[in-house]
Amino acid sequence: GCDSSLNLTSQKATDAVDRIFRSLRDIARVRMHMKQFNSIHNPGSNTHQASASYKPLLKQVVEEICNPDRPDPVDIEHISSGLTDLLKTGFSMFMKVNRPHPGDHPLLIIFMVGGVSVSEVKMVKDLVATRKPGTQ
Repeated sequence: GCDSSLNLTSQKATDAVDRIFRSLRDIARVRMHMKQFNSIHNPGSNTHQASASYKPLLKQVVEEICNPDRPDPVDIEHISSGLTDLLKTGFSMFMKVNRPHPGDHPLLIIFMVGGVSVSEVKMVKDLVATRKPGTQ
């Protein structure tokens, strides 16, 4: 809400910081409901605090999609696009029908709100190349 530093007031700065923290709280609230992708920080153990690590959400999602053991993804939902997929998804409520897995398809489109950095693109490219060759 400010076009230059000359127009910056204490109230405008406070409002901007409040909006940022409100957005961060909203993101944290949504992430709490996730079962698998609820944290990007692994605190380590009480005896090995140095083993704490950071694992980006994008990396977690791509690893799950390219997982060779192929469990049903908990936090990734398949959206039906055709009649066959729609029937499979509908029958899965009543019978044991496997939902389509995102890793089944040779082309995967990941849409990131806000964009990605060059290093994230490289990370995704390297992960897919090593874990799921032949997938674009």
